[in-house]
Amino acid sequence: MQQFVHYFLHLIAIGGIAYLYDRKNWLKYWAILAATMLVDLDHLLATPIYDPERCSIGFHYFHSEIAIVLYLLGMIFSTNKILKIIFIGLFFHMLTDFTDCIWNYLVCQPCNA
Repeated sequence: MQQFVHYFLHLIAIGGIAYLYDRKNWLKYWAILAATMLVDLDHLLATPIYDPERCSIGFHYFHSEIAIVLYLLGMIFSTNKILKIIFIGLFFHMLTDFTDCIWNYLVCQPCNA
């Protein structure tokens, strides 16, 4: 169920964001939002590359707290429509990954004791 929610947010929910952002060009903005998933390239620098129990937030370079603040500031202050949707996508990506962190913490509560 966790993977379903994760990929639903990454692939389907961004369609809703794109539609709310610009109804006439929603498919174009969906593609831009989908392209922001390239932020996950920083996973290639980790060992192991994929760990289902690892929280990406604060672990990977482009998922760091500083990067997230930059995405938030870019989302708020950017006046360029394309740049703004990129920052929205990056920030939403972090929110989606954060849901995994919460999910893993709740499921593995005995592991953390």
